[in-house]
Amino acid sequence: MTTARTSILPRSRRAAVAVLVGAGVALTPLPAFASSSGGGGVAAAPAPAPNGAAQKAVDTALAQQGDPYVWAAAGPDAFDCSGLTQYAYAAAGVKLPHSSLSQSKLGTPVSRADLRPGDLVFFYSPVSHVGMYIGNGQMVHAPTSGSVVKVVSLDAMGSFTTARRLT
Repeated sequence: MTTARTSILPRSRRAAVAVLVGAGVALTPLPAFASSSGGGGVAAAPAPAPNGAAQKAVDTALAQQGDPYVWAAAGPDAFDCSGLTQYAYAAAGVKLPHSSLSQSKLGTPVSRADLRPGDLVFFYSPVSHVGMYIGNGQMVHAPTSGSVVKVVSLDAMGSFTTARRLT
């Protein structure tokens, strides 16, 4: 299996990652640093997703690391939280609305203990934030204005509300 580093990539390398993802090559990211605002430390490498669509969504989301958060953006160079998950799942052929609350009503409910890579994880009440679980207690998300798409510990988020499996 071919692997590629998917941490913060310059635009020239991002095109190569997009080609690999588009060709169905599963990219296994190297460990990334977790958010300094919650948890710190080094994130564990993600676990493999349970199916091809979920893996493609995970790989696509991870390839966006370092892209800026912009409210209402859905790629390809900037994202808000639901725009990132919408973009990632679109690469896997799954259409999602551009709203974390709307996304929280799709698919099948999943308990936090049963999360698998590709599951969407939601926060706050009412739901106002979404990320994508990547395995080993980690998620990728577009956090907030002034930040970038990054991998963080699920525990660093607090206020977990629900999770949904789409594929």
